[in-house]
Amino acid sequence: MMPFEHLNATSMEDALAALGDDWQTRIIAGGTDLLPLMKEQIIAPSRLVNIKEAPELARLDFDPDDGLVVGALATLDEVARNPAVRQKYRVLAEAIDVAASPQLRNMATLVGNLLQTSRCWYYRGPFFCWLKGGDSCCAAAGENRLHALFGGGPCFSAHPSDPAPALVALGARLTIHGQEGNSRSVPLEEFYALPTEDRRRETILGPGELVVEIRIPPQPQEARGSYLKAMARETWAFALVGVAVHGVWEGPMAREINVTLGSVAPIPWRARQAEDLVRGKPLDGNLARQAGEAAVADARPLQQNGYKVKLVRTLVERALLMASAPKGRRHTAA
Repeated sequence: MMPFEHLNATSMEDALAALGDDWQTRIIAGGTDLLPLMKEQIIAPSRLVNIKEAPELARLDFDPDDGLVVGALATLDEVARNPAVRQKYRVLAEAIDVAASPQLRNMATLVGNLLQTSRCWYYRGPFFCWLKGGDSCCAAAGENRLHALFGGGPCFSAHPSDPAPALVALGARLTIHGQEGNSRSVPLEEFYALPTEDRRRETILGPGELVVEIRIPPQPQEARGSYLKAMARETWAFALVGVAVHGVWEGPMAREINVTLGSVAPIPWRARQAEDLVRGKPLDGNLARQAGEAAVADARPLQQNGYKVKLVRTLVERALLMASAPKGRRHTAA
């Protein structure tokens, strides 16, 4: 690990004042993603700004009229155990429950989980991949069994967060503050953006900006959701495929529906064709299967990750059926 300066910020204003106009200064909260990157010298910031002593960033509040506010310091465990989350935002609770290990959920913040970067072994290893400034994506013609089905090129990595698809499905927004006293509220779906030649990152966050909180709108009484995840081992693994479904239901019909996929693109990926097929129709097993097919209609598998197509198809079908079931009467597809 390269030498670096460490600063303790006791307020949001202190943290913002310490940020620079490049990525040589990084914010640290839980540190569960940042520190491993530094130890492997994948990144080498010259300064870390610790925000764990800024109390205003530790919010975790629910109001029936305003919804849920999750501050930048709220951990995955704190959010998942919150009664309002478990009762009103089931899809988020389910996504956090299967994210990482209990120890990591106790340390990692929800905001930090959303900001984690690629888990691609070329990015995390001693390779000069495109995301790190190379000329091409090593995974495109290399070992790519864990990589993208959608949105690939010039980077084919798969976004690793479990909560991110759930929060996109819930219509979450991020509150972002800048050094000049400015702030903006950005839908999480728009916060993520496919990397480009000029911005080799998976988000639109600037180096002088701080994600202060996540805001999740209140949900109608008829809203229900579900998160399903396929892993290479039974627990404590990153997703091969994740599926978040959240809808507003009138009996078996979805008046509103959001189907967002994880670990199949460099960013969380909306399955809009599946949504369009389901919206406004009574959901049954046949329609759920058709939606699963629609979700993979635009998939472009690489040489080794074609198995993900079947996983997406199956998990979309099952998650739709689970989300549509009245509370207390959940079921899965055969």
